[in-house]
Amino acid sequence: MTVDGTRPRVASRLARIVGSPWPRLMFLVVLLASAAVLLATQGTPDVQTLRDRVAATGAWAPLLFVAGYALGTVLLVPGVLLTTAAGALFGVVGGSVVVLVGATLGAVASFLLGRVLGRPAVERLVGGRLQRLDGFLARRGLFAVIGLRLVPVVPFALLNYGSGVTAVRLRDYTVGSAIGMTPGVVAYTALGGSFTDPTSPQFLVAVAGLAMLTVAGAVAARLSRRREGLTEPVGEGTGR
Repeated sequence: MTVDGTRPRVASRLARIVGSPWPRLMFLVVLLASAAVLLATQGTPDVQTLRDRVAATGAWAPLLFVAGYALGTVLLVPGVLLTTAAGALFGVVGGSVVVLVGATLGAVASFLLGRVLGRPAVERLVGGRLQRLDGFLARRGLFAVIGLRLVPVVPFALLNYGSGVTAVRLRDYTVGSAIGMTPGVVAYTALGGSFTDPTSPQFLVAVAGLAMLTVAGAVAARLSRRREGLTEPVGEGTGR
């Protein structure tokens, strides 16, 4: 059997795996089961206690969190809860770093997996908007990626896999993703880090920042429908 003969079969299998809800469900079940065991054996610790325990594990905790976040990104697991949890566990600065590293690694892995799957398989995964996305990224490159990450006109996971079969270069995609995701990541980690004190300035600033990003996304989506045709309804996405 030649490589050309096996490629469609491999792409089809990978597409079924990526599109299947079972990997995502298993990932969430493991997280929930771990949390249940922790609560059953340790009780309900406060945030500072959790941070002390995380700090006591040394470098393993952030490394494992980064790996888990990257895997969750590839499996299309919504990252909002993990991002806010990072703020509670590692603080705003540490949480932002681990989330940004994990999300960028996961986004790059999804990008490369999209190239392995090939355009037909990715089109089945992300829908029929790939050509317009391809044109938009080809014209504006790095700045297009930054804009789409900063203002999430296209859902996070769809952009990850879709970009892999567009004309955008991996370097522009990686750098643009890291830059564009930073404001949202910081806002969500700040929210998680101050969730127990909703009257704190940090919490209020985080909520205000997320509200601004949400409004900007809605406005940009409306404008994009008129000018680029990028954002017809795309179904359920995975916002960061």
